[in-house]
Amino acid sequence: MVDVLPAWLRPTRGEHRTPAAVAVLVMIGLQLKVSHALHIQPGWLVPAVEGVLLLVLLSTNPGRVNRETRWLRLSGLTLVAAASVLNAYAAARLVVDIATKHAEVNGLTPAVLLLTGAAVWLSNVIVFALWYWELDSGGPAARANARKDRPDFLFPQMTARDLAKPDWEPGFVDYLYVSFTNATAFSPTDTMPMTKWAKLTMMFESAVSVVVVGLVVARAINIL
Repeated sequence: MVDVLPAWLRPTRGEHRTPAAVAVLVMIGLQLKVSHALHIQPGWLVPAVEGVLLLVLLSTNPGRVNRETRWLRLSGLTLVAAASVLNAYAAARLVVDIATKHAEVNGLTPAVLLLTGAAVWLSNVIVFALWYWELDSGGPAARANARKDRPDFLFPQMTARDLAKPDWEPGFVDYLYVSFTNATAFSPTDTMPMTKWAKLTMMFESAVSVVVVGLVVARAINIL
């Protein structure tokens, strides 16, 4: 019996951009809501930049993500970096408002505070999922072209090859799951970070999640 090389170790057609694009649109919607609740001005600027970059990516490479060009790579990383800056500022603003009791002055009732905190938290889950997706093994296009044989994240399907389909390879949904479980468990679950940047990024995501969830919930309960 011929041993079939798994898809994550050989060139493939690449994954569709649709899941990542949908996640970016959801993130933009959440950022607009958070900017309005926290009075971040101009709240439309960064989401607008993200929307333009998403349109550039969709118009240049609308189907499967398998084209490796410097322009596409730069556009994708710039989009995630812009989202990271806005989300970091929103999280810091929320924490400061809670710590200084400005949340009450700004009209953040317990319900609004919880919803705003949830929006910040979910936005960060998407942002870190995008970072994992963009950086693991050089990004989605590099993974499609099998340019690296040492992954930054070790998924269960990579170790239990007999239980995984031969055409399985990590896609955006897999990285979204990694980000979500890391933000809820405050630690890796079934997918292990294998490189220093992956470990540090997951550590930072866990720290942000602990602070946002802890302060928002505690403050909302205290107000009640």
